[in-house]
Amino acid sequence: MAGTLLVLLATTVLLGWFGLGNFAHALTFPGRLTGAVFIAIAFTTFLAVGATLDHWVGHGFQYSGLVALIGVFVALLLDALMLHRTLKNGDLVVFPVVFGVLTAAAAWALYAVWRTSVTVPAPKRVAAAVIISAALAVANFGYQNLYLPYRREARPLITLSVDKAVLSKDRKAFAVPVDITIQNHADVGFYVLGTEVHAMGELVGLSPQDRLRQQWRRDAEQFAHSTGEMNPLSRREIHQPGELVEAKPWMQPGNWIEPSDAFTTRMVMQLPVDTRYDHVAFYATASLARKDQLVLEPPLTFVTTSWGGGDVPKWVKAQQKAGLDSLIYRARVHENNAIDESIREPRFVSIYWTFGTHGASLQSSITRKGEDDSGQLSGEDQRALVSRYGLVDLFAGPVERTLWDIKSLH
Repeated sequence: MAGTLLVLLATTVLLGWFGLGNFAHALTFPGRLTGAVFIAIAFTTFLAVGATLDHWVGHGFQYSGLVALIGVFVALLLDALMLHRTLKNGDLVVFPVVFGVLTAAAAWALYAVWRTSVTVPAPKRVAAAVIISAALAVANFGYQNLYLPYRREARPLITLSVDKAVLSKDRKAFAVPVDITIQNHADVGFYVLGTEVHAMGELVGLSPQDRLRQQWRRDAEQFAHSTGEMNPLSRREIHQPGELVEAKPWMQPGNWIEPSDAFTTRMVMQLPVDTRYDHVAFYATASLARKDQLVLEPPLTFVTTSWGGGDVPKWVKAQQKAGLDSLIYRARVHENNAIDESIREPRFVSIYWTFGTHGASLQSSITRKGEDDSGQLSGEDQRALVSRYGLVDLFAGPVERTLWDIKSLH
């Protein structure tokens, strides 16, 4: 009796704690439903505590043994499911140990109660009710942990357009307006982790005759190693790798865009009149995270540079040595449900605003403090990370303008 009571009380406390947290704070309906189910099961196991006392001591209720048996079976099922979840998603050792012990103890308690010759009225109906309840619990758990991480991805849309250039008063530079719009047609909101827009100057000479096949191959190899550029192949045009002219953010990190909302901004790029480029290509990038899959704790602040001190991953240092510098922003993030928030170590999102002679880009990653991040993850681990936290990278461009097109306007 004492062992059964201990199992039921421990399960009641843990499930009630997780259930109340999920029911009050989970970001999704399935998460809140899981919380409600946990609270209902905690109430069931609590009733089973009284039934266990009556079954062994009081003998005041004929079917107290059946209630105790059902309560222990439910405790066994939920303890086993929580053991699976803590092993799959958790970082802390204490919870797998606790639920492993509770699962083994609940199995023993189930056998111990069954051996006391429990009276079961209408065994088929009772079995059907228990089986249906167990199936619903397993189905809800599977929906939350198996289906949701792989559901259809939601992605906002970035559009980029270049307006008419304006000549400066001293007639030494052109101001090229660039309009950027992000539209969220999804039914979930998104945190803005980082944005950048940059202009690439391109040298494009013309060959007096058709170029050889070997020259086309060299073009393909050359642009296969470039950063964020298209791979132009041309019979007459001779393309050189683009050079970064200007780069800047276009939306404040840490803001968000709600469902069915849009944000538009205009950035201005300055180009000297005597620039040596033939074309200018404009690109815009945004790194987002779904608001139903994580909570971003403000502020998302600048922490260090790739060439400075502080916590800089090895792969960022390697990029810096290769000519790509990075600004690093970081913020604390929380899980979208109370269960994972309790069984996982604190996570932080890091945003790498990377730029060099031949381009600019954004990278985002979520890791534990002091852990090396996405540059060291396998492709499968990276996909799991993106799926779990709803990380989305958006791209627009290139939108190209010729320099003689810009200059001819004036």
